[in-house]
Amino acid sequence: MKKNVIKTFMFLVLLSFSSLYASVAETTLHEAATKKVETYQAQSFSEMVGGFLSSTGIKAFLSPDPNELSSHGDKMSDFHKSWGRVIMILVAFALFYLAIAKGFEPLLLLPIGFGGLLANIPIAGIAGPDGFLGIMYEMGLANQFFPILIFMGVGAMTDFGPLLSNPKTALLGGAAQFGIFGTLVGAVALAQYTPIFEFTLQQASAISIIGGADGPTSIFIASKLAPELLGAIAVASYSYMAMVPIIQPPIMKALTTDAERKIKMSTLRHVSRLEKLVFPIMVLVLAILVLPDATPLIGAFMFGNFLKESGVVDRLSDTMQNALINIVTIFLGLAVGSKLAADQFLVADTLAILALGVVAFSAGTAAGVIMAKIMNLFPGNKVNPLIGSAGVSAVPMAARVSNKVGMEYDRSNMLLMHAMGPNVAGVIGSAVAAGILLSLFS
Repeated sequence: MKKNVIKTFMFLVLLSFSSLYASVAETTLHEAATKKVETYQAQSFSEMVGGFLSSTGIKAFLSPDPNELSSHGDKMSDFHKSWGRVIMILVAFALFYLAIAKGFEPLLLLPIGFGGLLANIPIAGIAGPDGFLGIMYEMGLANQFFPILIFMGVGAMTDFGPLLSNPKTALLGGAAQFGIFGTLVGAVALAQYTPIFEFTLQQASAISIIGGADGPTSIFIASKLAPELLGAIAVASYSYMAMVPIIQPPIMKALTTDAERKIKMSTLRHVSRLEKLVFPIMVLVLAILVLPDATPLIGAFMFGNFLKESGVVDRLSDTMQNALINIVTIFLGLAVGSKLAADQFLVADTLAILALGVVAFSAGTAAGVIMAKIMNLFPGNKVNPLIGSAGVSAVPMAARVSNKVGMEYDRSNMLLMHAMGPNVAGVIGSAVAAGILLSLFS
């Protein structure tokens, strides 16, 4: 009897609690529905049409919202919200033209240009922190993830055979890094002697790496030394990588004679599989012992190459060479293009970075050509100075340009494989230069 009374009492308590919960929930739902009804205001058809017109892109271009903020939450000028966006959209169309009509590195220019087009669409906020371009930027560029993956894929696509068969071409890759350290001095001087620019030594170091024409390395070092300039540096670096066929040939022709351009280099010796297996491990060990700050990039690069040369993981190597690097290139190009927004691109600092970048890239190209001419002053097999321009690490674009210019003067003079030696040496050189700059501030 006592147990039945207790059970009955507990049942009544549970029933009362459930009734109370249902009542509270119903009241909450009613209040929410009432609030929703209260916030909605009936509109006439003309008011609805007016609201639609005020939300169009035409209205945003012609009469910008004075309270509109940038993707960083900063106030924007009327110029950046109107004509600035128009200018940047035209820049995006120019990139499309260069990629499609001229064939200038479409794998880079098309994603970057389309990212720039999307970033300058008003109201949508595609490049903002909640937009998909902003999310791509934060998940891959701001934390150096995409550069590491790109280096892994490039390593899997790289053949160190030309470099190993003619080791002295590594000097050309080293000479081309002069553009990096020369631009470092130029950026510091610009900040010191002009009141407009106030680049710190760390910012100048991040800007100078553009001279290596290595987009992933530029992003890697900028994210560590000058994250506030990461967008501008990424845009400048990848833009100049794509502009290799425009920038380099005039410099190469100005510094060489017809006779030098026609120099035919001797056939490369055969490089054994063992040499190709040992080389990436040896380079990585040297980086660990001498320059650990460069090992993230060099390690990823050598990992990709080691898997390729091992010959026992073709599936992994093929994935890195194709699927992985293609996917990352899409994301990276769109993320870089997101920084072509007018409020971030059409500013004094960004334009100065672009100017310093082209100087750096030109200096690196010239240094490689001049080093080749110096090497020809000594006894031994002659080096065609045109391959010196491939010392910048735009792989394999710079090597292709060296070959193309050489064939303009002698159709039988194939320089591509010879140019790949300094080209891959330039990749290692730019990573080493980045490690040196990072070590200075660690």
